[in-house]
Amino acid sequence: MAILHAQSGEVVDVRPLGVAIADCKTTALIKTHQFEIIRMVLLENKEIPVHSAKGDIIVQCLEGHVTFTTMGKNVELHAGHLFYLKTGEPHSLKAVEDSSLMLTMLLHLDASVAGASACLSSSDTRSIEEDGG
Repeated sequence: MAILHAQSGEVVDVRPLGVAIADCKTTALIKTHQFEIIRMVLLENKEIPVHSAKGDIIVQCLEGHVTFTTMGKNVELHAGHLFYLKTGEPHSLKAVEDSSLMLTMLLHLDASVAGASACLSSSDTRSIEEDGG
């Protein structure tokens, strides 16, 4: 079965799950060529072993308390905290209590796509300059 992601213009509810958290699972919310947004649900004492992401990640703790271990230190995230890690930075996490996180991963474009994008931007700029903008 295909995973359904939110479409452009669709509203996604990311409020804390509260008591329903025990019945919820991690869900990919949005995925494009440039980024992916995942609502991660970690129940108390759940651990994710050391790994690294293929792109920069931004993690917002929506509820609960998790510990990230990275760069030789423990980083505590509570509801309302935002955390950033660069591409490839090894890390692990553990839920101190039932928690949900909003994980945004920036996906790197391959060189051919990035080059085409740069060319498009360059021609758009020339067009604006020629029109006197």
